[in-house]
Amino acid sequence: MILSEFDFDKEAIISPWNFVEKLEGMPKVAVTCFFHKSFERMIECLKAEQIAETSNANGKFPVYKVRYKNKDIALFMIDMGAAGAAGQLEETFALGIEKVVVFGSCGVLDKSIEDMAIIVPDMAVRDEGLSYHYLPASDEMQVNPKYIPEFTSLLDEVKCPYIIGKTWTTDGFYRETRAKMEKRKEQGCICVEMECSALSAVAQFRGKELFQFLHAADNLDGEEWDRRSLGEGDELEGMDMFSQLALELAVRISD
Repeated sequence: MILSEFDFDKEAIISPWNFVEKLEGMPKVAVTCFFHKSFERMIECLKAEQIAETSNANGKFPVYKVRYKNKDIALFMIDMGAAGAAGQLEETFALGIEKVVVFGSCGVLDKSIEDMAIIVPDMAVRDEGLSYHYLPASDEMQVNPKYIPEFTSLLDEVKCPYIIGKTWTTDGFYRETRAKMEKRKEQGCICVEMECSALSAVAQFRGKELFQFLHAADNLDGEEWDRRSLGEGDELEGMDMFSQLALELAVRISD
């Protein structure tokens, strides 16, 4: 199969440093998310300063720097989908970032998981194509190989409940059929999203560190799909909490 043709050569015909150069003074740790309202609130609240940008055919993506608890932290909003997000992550690594904290939403495959609950993935089913270009073929992979203890300790400190479990990463979000969903549940998946395995594979391939946590949004585990808080703007206070958790973790791993 074509996805099993993994090439260990780190030199590709086109590389991220063909488009961006390492930036002097770039913070080593970054926080990123997929939800533009959360990102805009962070930028405004922290009075962020733009220091760089990445780009693709759809436009430019500013990279900011903030001073948070006496630490310099980079902020950028990451593109949706495995391929777009991974390409952008590659370019931010090329700018000089070494560690990234990512947060975003997911659909739940277990209706008992409450809306907006925090999920910490430790494994991912690789149902996307990109990760197979960064790691040898396998059905599943470990994600978040570092910092789960640090993050769960933080959650315990603020008395925030969480669930650790396996996620299903897929690019085909309009092809999440009931049969596929049930099969992923049998594999032990508790949620579904589009980027986790891909981003983790890029980080591992490049020798960087990446931690991603999720918050529960829509529910796939019912007679009909339940949108719940997916894409809604009335949960901004909850989203602000996720931003604060990501920033706090970034501070703790910045040394």
